[in-house]
Amino acid sequence: MTNHALLLINLGSPDSPDVEAVRRYLNQFLMDPYVIDIPWPLRRLLVSLILVKRPEQSAHAYGSIWWDQGSPLVELTRRLQAQVATRWRHGPVEIAMRYGEPSIDGMLRNLAQRGVETVTLAPLYPQFADSTITTAVERAREVVKGEGLNLKLKVLPPFYDQASYIEALAASAQPWLEHDFDHLLLSFHGLPESHIRKLLPKGSKHSLRDADCCRNASAAERAVCYRGQCIHTAQAFAARMGLPDDKWSVSFQSRLGKNKWIEPYTEARLDALAAKGVKRLLVMCPAFVADCIETLEEIGIRGAEQFREAGGEELVLVPCLNDNPQWADALTALCETLAV
Repeated sequence: MTNHALLLINLGSPDSPDVEAVRRYLNQFLMDPYVIDIPWPLRRLLVSLILVKRPEQSAHAYGSIWWDQGSPLVELTRRLQAQVATRWRHGPVEIAMRYGEPSIDGMLRNLAQRGVETVTLAPLYPQFADSTITTAVERAREVVKGEGLNLKLKVLPPFYDQASYIEALAASAQPWLEHDFDHLLLSFHGLPESHIRKLLPKGSKHSLRDADCCRNASAAERAVCYRGQCIHTAQAFAARMGLPDDKWSVSFQSRLGKNKWIEPYTEARLDALAAKGVKRLLVMCPAFVADCIETLEEIGIRGAEQFREAGGEELVLVPCLNDNPQWADALTALCETLAV
């Protein structure tokens, strides 16, 4: 059977680190209503204001981490694709980006032209958020319906709590945890609190402030609470690695704008850990499965500089899962459950 394709979907990247390419990318990204969830006229005005200065700043950041092969995110996703392609026996394995190239639109058309009948969409995000998973899946459905493509879509659900994912994280991070370190910070991508609250069941009193977040949550609340899912991943990883409670902590990075975002913020944690006497800090970013600008530049460059300026000595960025073979095994196995 060769007509069941696997489509690995990641966020995306500019085509190059020049200002105009970054502006085009940011415009597509920020105009997505799942990313900035305000009415179109206000979103257009806000994004236009952001695009006055942000492209130049972001282009510099992209330039500092750009590879000869192109975007690290895209290249690492291609390497994962190559690994998974040797394991997936049902049809082709391709990649697509929600923003930029290769696009979801173009790849679905391509698969339909090749005679593929079923496509398993695998959004490469362990934890659920509208701004990552929903937008990618809905875009795929819009293309299939709008263009009348003869494709049946299946969707890999969030895998933040799957043992195979946690085991892959453990195997990937093990070499870095074997060396002496004072503290491990698990820094997840941030999210506006409003993105979670609007999805909670009516009348929910679910807290986004307490340490465990989802300890007493209902199943419906846990299914949409990105913060709680991140904490679950962190706790499961720490337990798997045998880390004492005072040896690790959780934070959230990449805050944009003045809205209330989930806490604690990574920037604040870096200063606080340095003030407490932490000298050698390890940072993992388990919301990402491939290294990208948020890991390589935001943490690996700017975060490391901030930590040193606050009194720390060394910040070591633990690489993401990338194309780790055990991660390729785990991802393929998770997708195999949909190949029936």
